[in-house]
Amino acid sequence: MQVLENLNWRYATKSMNGKPVPQEKVDYILEAVRLSASSSGLQPYEILVITDPEVKERIKPIAWNQSQITDASHVLVFAAWDNYTADRINSVFKYNNEQRELPDSVTDDYREKLINSYTNKTAEENFNHAAKQAYIALGTALVAAAEQKVDSTPMEGFDPAALDEMLDLKSKGLRSTTILPLGYRNEEGDWLVNMKKVRTPKEKYITVV
Repeated sequence: MQVLENLNWRYATKSMNGKPVPQEKVDYILEAVRLSASSSGLQPYEILVITDPEVKERIKPIAWNQSQITDASHVLVFAAWDNYTADRINSVFKYNNEQRELPDSVTDDYREKLINSYTNKTAEENFNHAAKQAYIALGTALVAAAEQKVDSTPMEGFDPAALDEMLDLKSKGLRSTTILPLGYRNEEGDWLVNMKKVRTPKEKYITVV
């Protein structure tokens, strides 16, 4: 029941009070993201943690001047691989096999199957797939933040190309997908803070076949 209570507590915070989030809570959220599920375990994304006030000020106009960017304690930028490549896939499998003390031959067939599949698709198709994996991690971050009683706001309202340029993501083979400010709600300045939480009724939402 604790997960459901946490999810009922959380909401997309519209105004934050600038209070810093303890580092141990941020570390917990980031570790939950690291442990999140992803297709074939490739984790085709990285997280940028923005704490520098000047950098947040530069991001704010890129993110439609949303105040959470500068009022948040930490701003997480989820950036997906711009493409799946043989080198990237081989690197993940090599690391995994080393950690599990397995010979590469154990995973060669599956690894080659993945490489053949992804390299026959366009870069845009592969980025879209990687972005979906980043969104799975985003969902994990939302739940972990709620567990730590840290407020958060998932954001798609920003100019990805401008953010990519500002953070020099292209040089890393990454493209931004979503932003997640972390902080604490402004109890007196957030119009949504005391609103009833509303979701689609389960009888209209869930179909059992």
